[in-house]
Amino acid sequence: METPSKALPTDRYILYSIGQSLGNPIEGAEMAGKLADVTDNTFQAEVIESETPVLVDFWAPWCGPCRVVAPVLEQIAEEHTDLRIVKLNIDENKQTAAAFDVLSIPTMILFSGGQPVKKVIGAYPKKKLEAELALAV
Repeated sequence: METPSKALPTDRYILYSIGQSLGNPIEGAEMAGKLADVTDNTFQAEVIESETPVLVDFWAPWCGPCRVVAPVLEQIAEEHTDLRIVKLNIDENKQTAAAFDVLSIPTMILFSGGQPVKKVIGAYPKKKLEAELALAV
């Protein structure tokens, strides 16, 4: 007589990253790159008081789509010298993320003259993101 195999119930799965579930950043998930980091402490000087438009990428190490959009933002930063692009880790800088109602990531907010002028939520391909930003600049 065969013993029945124990199948796992499929209605009970929850998908999350290991780093998120353990409250630890995923090893190697840092967004190393060419974009400067801003923090709650430096946001005023680096973004609000900037004379050039600044696009802020609100991200977290455990966010897969954030890691997808990072190289796109780096390409845009290289090609558009009239736009400064920075990143803000929402896990480490909750005050600024809350102040601008960042409820999901990736969220990118374009600031011009110290004011938010455009909010883009989600990971977009380069051409679509450039088109969204062009409307606001």
